[in-house]
Amino acid sequence: MAEIVYPPVIALAKTMFRVLDMRIRIDGAEHIPRQGGAVLASNHVSYLDFIFAGLGALPAKRLTRFMAKKEVFDNRISGPLMRGMHHIPVDRKAGEAAYEQALAALRTGEVIGVFPEATISRSFTVKDIKSGAVRLAAAAAAPLIPMALWGTQRMWTKGRPRALGTRHLPITILIGEPLHPTPEQDATAVTAELRARMTELVDKAQRDYPDSPAADQTWWQPAHLGGTAPTPAEAAALDTRSPG
Repeated sequence: MAEIVYPPVIALAKTMFRVLDMRIRIDGAEHIPRQGGAVLASNHVSYLDFIFAGLGALPAKRLTRFMAKKEVFDNRISGPLMRGMHHIPVDRKAGEAAYEQALAALRTGEVIGVFPEATISRSFTVKDIKSGAVRLAAAAAAPLIPMALWGTQRMWTKGRPRALGTRHLPITILIGEPLHPTPEQDATAVTAELRARMTELVDKAQRDYPDSPAADQTWWQPAHLGGTAPTPAEAAALDTRSPG
């Protein structure tokens, strides 16, 4: 398909990274195939995660088509960009159409990006995940590649003001070894394995992250590491009151 919008958007993002002197670390890009369909399954801690998850696929010279909620496409600013980059809108009340569109794209050799948690994790741990990524990969006989993002929440996340101009910010992008689900496998069991691998990557990203929060910035650190982010139980209660 014609790529008129995606390349200049990538160029603009890279310019922003340079201006802000962001310290971006990408590990494991060799796990992304240089051709053929693949599903990237990432954790979700920021409104900007699709930018950085897509960046993780660039060393393999791949553009990622993300599945994103329909409301992003309805926005007068982000909508034309999302459509121009051939991302896939998801109507949460009728998700089958998005699944079929993503499956067709996979079968033509595209890389599809999925956030299996569906919404941002307020606890900055991996929430329960949905089985769609597993079902897509199995149906298309495509590798399912776990990914972890860390540091992106410091720029813009749920319940916090935007800090898009933060300089010298470390961002970690870790890409794990692929799973190869098949239609014969139990999707629930494979989904549990995917979540375990995502969690392992997130734990590593958090453990190796070069910054520690200042005394007034502990909000971006998960509770189990001594931060003041909501615990998973508290985050689940907040999501129930305000799904977002």
